[in-house]
Amino acid sequence: MSFKLTYATMFDPPQEMHARFEAALARVEAGLGATHAFHIDGADVPGRAFDERRSPADQRLVLGRFPVADAAAASRALDAAHAAFPAWRRTPPAERARLLKRAAALIEERVYEIAAALCLEVGKNRMEALADAQETADFFTLYADDYLRNEAFDRALPDDPSGAFRAHNRSVLKPYGAWLVIAPYNFPFALAGGPVAAALITGNTVVLKGSTDTPWAGRLLADVLRDAGVPRGVFNYLSGGGSVAGEALLAHPHLAGVTFTGSYAVGMHIYRTLANGPYPRPCIAEMGGKNACIVTRNADLERAATGIVRSAYGLSGQKCSATSRLYVDEAVADALIEKLLAGIAAIRVGDPRRREHWMGPVTTAAAYANYRCYCERLRDGARLLAGARVLDEGDLGHGYFVAPTLAEAPAAHPLYAEELFSPILMLCRVRDREEAMHLANASPLGLTAGCFGNAEDVEFFFDRIEAGVTYANRAQGATTGAWPGYQPFGGWKGSSSTGKGIASFYYLAQYQREQSQTRVE
Repeated sequence: MSFKLTYATMFDPPQEMHARFEAALARVEAGLGATHAFHIDGADVPGRAFDERRSPADQRLVLGRFPVADAAAASRALDAAHAAFPAWRRTPPAERARLLKRAAALIEERVYEIAAALCLEVGKNRMEALADAQETADFFTLYADDYLRNEAFDRALPDDPSGAFRAHNRSVLKPYGAWLVIAPYNFPFALAGGPVAAALITGNTVVLKGSTDTPWAGRLLADVLRDAGVPRGVFNYLSGGGSVAGEALLAHPHLAGVTFTGSYAVGMHIYRTLANGPYPRPCIAEMGGKNACIVTRNADLERAATGIVRSAYGLSGQKCSATSRLYVDEAVADALIEKLLAGIAAIRVGDPRRREHWMGPVTTAAAYANYRCYCERLRDGARLLAGARVLDEGDLGHGYFVAPTLAEAPAAHPLYAEELFSPILMLCRVRDREEAMHLANASPLGLTAGCFGNAEDVEFFFDRIEAGVTYANRAQGATTGAWPGYQPFGGWKGSSSTGKGIASFYYLAQYQREQSQTRVE
């Protein structure tokens, strides 16, 4: 790329970017319909059963045939990772870092083709798709640099205070073994590639289980790591349902640890499973959010509306960091609603391959059905201000398109307590920032949060909010838009099993266990 792509630079990209994306899209579309394979123990392995995947933007468009893993394939992949672990953990840190940086370079070389595939498979607009791909490259580079900067987490400690002998002490972090990464469908490249990079650089081997809804992204990541020269068995890829492949992987005796991104219910199941074995194993789980934004009477309402609309409706509301709850001081509520409605009206919904469309479809048939259900429930007790309808006119009827929705509801409405994963924003009027903060913190989840107000409001917000990723007065996104190297990303409470953020100072240490070493002369 000729410019640095992050979520903060997505607002005015150069024309060259659009031209290169459209050229890549044409190349990718020319190859649709292929049959794909798993990648296990250094080889492409066909599956026993296949799933024909179609684009959520147009169900007439066949993306390809993708294998669905059974228990035998899952076991084979984890056996391969376990067998490759002894040699990989002994590979010098500089060599592991070289391979990861080679992978990052390959992602950047292929960033437009990968983005085109994500646009077709997930329904992301071109900017969101490019960001997903580029963010993954940045994860690989950042983690390689971080590991070397920390001297592979091998630290000398003071000698024992004894004159009779000399005892030299060290603290050394060592990898666990065969690590499982379970990726979600909304960011199937970045939220696969980030944990994969962290596990690999720290000396673990990996099995990646991609989402059955978006298996193409994981296959593209497997191609990158294969072509980067990662040794056989060190990285393995398959996709399959949680009830079959997922449970087989969790039950495997060689499983050393898991990174999971997805729902609270599934994350807690995995966490409890790993805790209830013969000994506890690490589980790094990011389990979604019910993200609140507070708008005080002192807020810049133009900026607030811009940030809220971007965060509530970007990727059709399917970001775990999406703004879902909005608590607005009653003194400015009507004025903010007017600006939000203007922002919603300006959203162009349609085929995400086209430059003019900012919001594409929801990704899955289940999400489409859930949206309908939520809108019906909002009709009981809420005031619908915008949207609340599926978009099935003309060509939109061939995809999973829905309208961005704004509903005003009292604080007791039950949907304030559910993660919707839809382009639905719920607004509640409050007396003051104290009431807003009380309601914002009432959720058992605590992933991201935002605030718009003056300097005093912002200090109050940062001091009191119970969330792991927090933003104040951010027009680029009220609660969304973390980028590796700039904003660590991780939750509190039910949003995270560790309280440590992705791409933070503390992230890589979670993939390792400490050994204290004492040598006596």
